[in-house]
Amino acid sequence: MRSKKFLRAEQASLVWDAPGLIAGVDEAGRGPLAGPVVAAAVILDDLKPIVGLADSKKLTALRRERLYDEIRAKALCCSIAEASVEEIDRLNILQATLLAMRRAVEGLRLKPNKVLVDGNRLPVLDVLAEAIVKGDSKVPAISAASILAKVHRDRWCLQLHAQYPEYGFDRHKGYGTQAHLQALRKHGATEWHRQSFSPVAEVLR
Repeated sequence: MRSKKFLRAEQASLVWDAPGLIAGVDEAGRGPLAGPVVAAAVILDDLKPIVGLADSKKLTALRRERLYDEIRAKALCCSIAEASVEEIDRLNILQATLLAMRRAVEGLRLKPNKVLVDGNRLPVLDVLAEAIVKGDSKVPAISAASILAKVHRDRWCLQLHAQYPEYGFDRHKGYGTQAHLQALRKHGATEWHRQSFSPVAEVLR
């Protein structure tokens, strides 16, 4: 028969949200003129290292896609969340971004002991958190979050392109390129454009 001491030790080893779990958080889509802002939170598994994690902007689209699948397969847990266009227009892009980050952290299956967030602003959380400037190139968990958020949003833009091919969302991903601005002036704004952003607001006047 197992001793009470052994049972307590065994039970303690099964507590996944014990102190020590670190979540990385990053976002994608603050700058575009259309679509939601996306945030991701990732708790990596030290026993399943992922080679090649980096700031998503420094990776090719193919490399991001491959890492996306590997992160989803190997991480202890991960979560992707959005703040909608309506929330962006109502709250402003910063507050909507922080909202998406909070939703991503709250969506994690395991509760982290600490959250590391890319940038210099923190969402309201019920756990210890730290903002790290350029964290997506310094902290592997934040790099992983940046990749999940970027791939998720890029896939969303491809779906939008299928609905509105005349805007070229497959190329500019919603950013205010010359081609996108020309399409806005020619075709007007869609329901997915952020009306609080000045290039869109000018079209709607």
